[in-house]
Amino acid sequence: MSSPLSSVLVLGAGELGLEVIQNLANLSRLQQKETSITVLLRPQASSSSKDASAIEQLGCTIIRHDIAALSVDNLADVLKSYDGVVSCTGFSAGPGTQIKITKAALAANVKRFFPWQFGVDYDVIGQGSGQSLFDEQLEVRSILRGQSEVDWVIVSTGIFMSFVFEDAFGVVVGAKDPSAESIYVRALGSWDNGLTVTAVEDIGKLTAATLLDGDVKQQVVYTAGDTFTYERLAEVVEAVTKKTVHKELWTRRHLAEDLNVEPGDTIRKYRVAFAAGKGVMWSKDASYNAQKDIPVTDIGSWLSQHVGV
Repeated sequence: MSSPLSSVLVLGAGELGLEVIQNLANLSRLQQKETSITVLLRPQASSSSKDASAIEQLGCTIIRHDIAALSVDNLADVLKSYDGVVSCTGFSAGPGTQIKITKAALAANVKRFFPWQFGVDYDVIGQGSGQSLFDEQLEVRSILRGQSEVDWVIVSTGIFMSFVFEDAFGVVVGAKDPSAESIYVRALGSWDNGLTVTAVEDIGKLTAATLLDGDVKQQVVYTAGDTFTYERLAEVVEAVTKKTVHKELWTRRHLAEDLNVEPGDTIRKYRVAFAAGKGVMWSKDASYNAQKDIPVTDIGSWLSQHVGV
């Protein structure tokens, strides 16, 4: 078992970062652990003072740096003051950021490091998926596995549950719109294909739990709010919304042709990668939350809470 963490630095306070911070603060309090929590935000002009105030009310300290402007060595100087580092700085930070943060965490010799890997199983997907960011995530894993000085944990969550219901993703269209007369549910590749998803609130809760769980180290931890086929997704959407669901199959050929129209489009790249049916779904029963009996939200419950929101 790893020694207790006296200090934790969370990088970023976006949608996921705030959930991690809140849950970490609450869990530290409940477990009566004397763990100080610091949050790294961008320089003042770039981040919300409202969020900063909320973070400080949780008893957390705020420091400000522009990760993009720091070298690996400069960032390591920042990280070395903390036992644990959780990166909640996602893909929007730009190419190369995840590798920079990983190298800095190792150079700082932190006790415990959680990289931004909150997503699909990049090991199973492998190189050459068409998503350059996925390839970068694989490189992060290779760097971490190539050393033994720093404990690391990767939290594979599947995709964020809310993303399934974003019209822009194209898999479920109209489910949250109370004025929509009908809803479209589209299968990527096959109706037997599917996804594992976890609500962002649950990702925050489970990340905090694994961070403070000293028995979890040097490994990939899987979470699952729900795992479903697209066929079941259509059934759940129809049952919850009580509206007609139109089902469409988007074949891999169709998705590849669609990507050719706009080769740089990130969402279209996601669809192509997910349609391969590799590394995007796993057993909920084998998840960390199931093993620890931690309650999580499934897609039916999530959608019931967000219809019309």
